[in-house]
Amino acid sequence: MPDRFSFVPATADRLTDIEMVFDDCGGGRNCRCAYWYLPNADFKAGWGEGNRGWFRDLLGGPRPPGILGYHGNDPAGWCGVAPRAVFDRLRRSKPFAPVDDRPVWSINCFITRKPFRRQGLSRLLLKQAVEFASKNGAECLEAYPVDQRRAPGTGELYPGTLSIFLDAGFAEVARRLPTRPIVRLDCR
Repeated sequence: MPDRFSFVPATADRLTDIEMVFDDCGGGRNCRCAYWYLPNADFKAGWGEGNRGWFRDLLGGPRPPGILGYHGNDPAGWCGVAPRAVFDRLRRSKPFAPVDDRPVWSINCFITRKPFRRQGLSRLLLKQAVEFASKNGAECLEAYPVDQRRAPGTGELYPGTLSIFLDAGFAEVARRLPTRPIVRLDCR
């Protein structure tokens, strides 16, 4: 089935398809990746329609904030990827504080619509996010996945699982929380 998936940068002209992906996910429906971009008070105040409007504005910016996956003509999944510097939450986070002074891009969110789950789409989205970031000048990619070996049963897998990143060649470079390592991939 992986050969039936295709991928494009998430741009404003694909808003309806992107919203279809987010709206098929309880948290995604209200978050719209604002968790990573906005100060916590603004994120919480915008929960729902406010974050939806904020995300529409983000899509109109100069750089797509992620990758959209399709199965045939059906929107199937999302992966958020952008320079780390644009993410307010990462600038303030102690557990995810910079490992060094390298300018990195961050992969922070995966959403897969229910009909397309358990088909390897997250792995394919990750591969496309790496290609997208590399083509847009990223020297290094970073992510903050969930280590399911240490957090069994977690339902909060939006940042992806450690195994998909390790399988894609990322290496763990720090772990300040027991279940949330920082992983990296050199894009040069």
